[in-house]
Amino acid sequence: MRPPALNVGAKVALAVAVAALCVAGAIGVLVHRITADEQLATARSGLDQELRSAAEDLAVGRRSGARLDPRGLPGPVARAVRDDVRVTYLEQGGEHPVLWAATRVSGGKVLALSRSYAPEERSLAALDRTLLAAGAAATVLVSLTGLLLGVRMGRRATAAARTAERIADGDLDARARPDGRDEIARLAASVNAMADALGARLEAERRVTTDIAHELRTPVAGMATAVGLLPPGRASELVAGSVHKLRGLVEDVLEVARLDSQVAAVETEQREVSAMARRAVAGLDDVDVRVAADAIVDTDPRRVERVLANLAVNALRHGAPPVEVEVDGPIVRVRDHGPGFPPDLLTVLHTSGPQRFRTGSRTGGTGLGLAIATGQARLLGARLTFRNHPDGGAETELRLPTE
Repeated sequence: MRPPALNVGAKVALAVAVAALCVAGAIGVLVHRITADEQLATARSGLDQELRSAAEDLAVGRRSGARLDPRGLPGPVARAVRDDVRVTYLEQGGEHPVLWAATRVSGGKVLALSRSYAPEERSLAALDRTLLAAGAAATVLVSLTGLLLGVRMGRRATAAARTAERIADGDLDARARPDGRDEIARLAASVNAMADALGARLEAERRVTTDIAHELRTPVAGMATAVGLLPPGRASELVAGSVHKLRGLVEDVLEVARLDSQVAAVETEQREVSAMARRAVAGLDDVDVRVAADAIVDTDPRRVERVLANLAVNALRHGAPPVEVEVDGPIVRVRDHGPGFPPDLLTVLHTSGPQRFRTGSRTGGTGLGLAIATGQARLLGARLTFRNHPDGGAETELRLPTE
């Protein structure tokens, strides 16, 4: 199982925290190194000055704190003074570090001074603790600032993403708030511009569709009148059937345009679901209505019947009879006994819903029936579900609201 992905705010906060930690660590190491070098240089200079004073005192016979040929003289110091080199050396490895200063004097002897380097070590340790506390405090402060910045950025990006999702779901009035002048503000402005352009394009397409459908109404009505004047015969029947289908298509296109324009009004009243189902499929052959449980709902019966009629006609046209309409309270299921929805079409139905004028392996027509049914269901506050029945055939479920 993959771990959940971090959002933008968490990523920004984490990046700022890591950067602050790296900067604090680098500064701490640099300050420690510089201070340690300066301390050692100062201690060496001071002890070397004491050694020179002790050599002068020895030359005039005065006593000093220096020792001649002391025991425990480190090997590197002894080797260095053989060449008449005055040397300072920090001896590590014991309980406490010891700083040595030595030089060769008359008689070939070695004059040496030593002192504990523990005070400098303690001072450096105190500095390290101070640097660690200051670095931790700075890291926490910068991390909190980064967290606040990241949370704000994440919220703005999430708001823009949710607005884009609402637009994708059909809410073209949704708008993001482009606060600021950064990239997220540009993203929000781009989402708004996309919504405006999409809304204008859909409105233009709807107007074109409506205009075409209205313009077709008159010639189609004239054709229907002319068909009635033709002499009876097979040719007249074919023409009449085609004109009837064309008239139905024009009405469907107008219905889609009205649904898209969101000007359709819902007139509700209380009706039995079984009564609406029987009225919807009246006159259709090979369609059986079965009532498992009835219910009374407050809805627009004309639109419910239109939805059920479209589903039944679609099942007869693209499936195989018999078509079963089952009423189970506020739920109506329409099932055919054909091959069922193809996987590709079922994926489209689940993700984006029925697409107008879509053709495919199962849909040989325009596909307006399912699009109208989906639009009417959305207008009613109902829900359509498309699936394949376990025993074969396609099944569409209409769930009517009960409140």
